[in-house]
Amino acid sequence: MNRTIWMAASLTTLTTMMATSAAQAQSSVTLYGRLDTGIEYMSGVPTNSGSASRWRAENGDWSASMWGLKGVEDLGGGLRTLFQLEGALNVTNGAGAGDGQLFNRLAFVGLGSDRYGTLLLGRQFFIANGVWDFDPFGQSAWSSGSLVRGRNWPSSSNTISYQTPKYAGFDFYGQYALSNATNWNGNGTTAQGREAGAQLTYTSALFQARAIYDEIRDPANGQFDDPFTASREYTAALNVFLGPFKIQGAYQAIRTSGGSATAGVAPTTLDHEWGGVTWRISPAAALIAAVYHVNANKGGGNATIYTLGGSYNLSTRTLLDFQAASVRNSSGANFSLNANAAGTGAASGNPIAGASQTGVYAGIQHVF
Repeated sequence: MNRTIWMAASLTTLTTMMATSAAQAQSSVTLYGRLDTGIEYMSGVPTNSGSASRWRAENGDWSASMWGLKGVEDLGGGLRTLFQLEGALNVTNGAGAGDGQLFNRLAFVGLGSDRYGTLLLGRQFFIANGVWDFDPFGQSAWSSGSLVRGRNWPSSSNTISYQTPKYAGFDFYGQYALSNATNWNGNGTTAQGREAGAQLTYTSALFQARAIYDEIRDPANGQFDDPFTASREYTAALNVFLGPFKIQGAYQAIRTSGGSATAGVAPTTLDHEWGGVTWRISPAAALIAAVYHVNANKGGGNATIYTLGGSYNLSTRTLLDFQAASVRNSSGANFSLNANAAGTGAASGNPIAGASQTGVYAGIQHVF
């Protein structure tokens, strides 16, 4: 009798262990990261008495340095659970994200299905980041984020997003972020106003086209009162694939609502466009050229970035990169190569109004 009980217990334990092993085999957690650093030279850097040039160790000029964890669990029937945690990292000094946010870039969990699409909840890249696929420099430090002062690349908290599968070349992506304030759009009691957007993409062998609408509301009052931080954005973007060449371009109209909330802010609208080409010289080497332009109303002026760069893959995980760029400002503009907030003076990093700024960097990037 005791032997029978022992055998039954052993069989139950073995079955449990096998079931646990099978479940573990259908789940995975991956530690990953990207380390990007190099040397940068820039002229036209503001000082308390004018401007100067500088050399510095750079972090994330080609792509942001970061680390993270991501995982997936197969629930069966084509359904899976997804999660991702990702935080910024400064390779030059070892610092993390700061501001009390360990995972300041991404922190979400959701469900995915090949048939029904993907639903995610948590902190995510704001939908405006969808221009990344159409930026010749992939939103490097000197590219499509610069002349809109970083509006194209924020993350968004309290976010719900849905991505459809691809149907006949089309796919749709939508995003909605709660303000978490007692006023639906935001009333100054939380760090973020309501945010939302929609994106439609068509992809074929010859070209890819994307349309994006997005809106970011001022957390202080729930309004659209600053084109760089609280506004509506309309984007049309195109990729054309021609053998070793990829031609890319986009147009963005950024608009505020006007009225009393906008009275003290100049400008109130931006028209932003860019175009460029990537030449894949070999499987390892690429050369990139691009031009970015912005025009601001109400005396905000206009600015143009001319840039040339490239990369060389030493392996599937390590590459060398370089970029040379110059921003030319009209008399009323002070846009920088970097995506600095609006402002003047040495602390802003923006050149003197009407002045140019030129930079060159070279670096190394490793992904793991």
